Amino acid sequence: MKKKTVRDLHLETSAIIEEVVTGRTIVITKHGTPVAELRPFRKRSLSRGLPDRDAWLARFPQVKGDSGRFLEEDRL
Repeated sequence: MKKKTVRDLHLETSAIIEEVVTGRTIVITKHGTPVAELRPFRKRSLSRGLPDRDAWLARFPQVKGDSGRFLEEDRL
């Protein structure tokens, strides 16, 4: 992992971003202390993301009646 200072980041932003694009991870330091990490962005696939909304909602029981009325009564 390569290290760059905040000043380096300010002066060499384009070059540092190009390094990240090639796959390198760069740690940004301030007064010798790591404060940030620049790494290549990876797209996440939707298959690992949120569950299917319709399938998730189908797991809940269907309630007969007016849900708006139930909420009004519950607020009292």
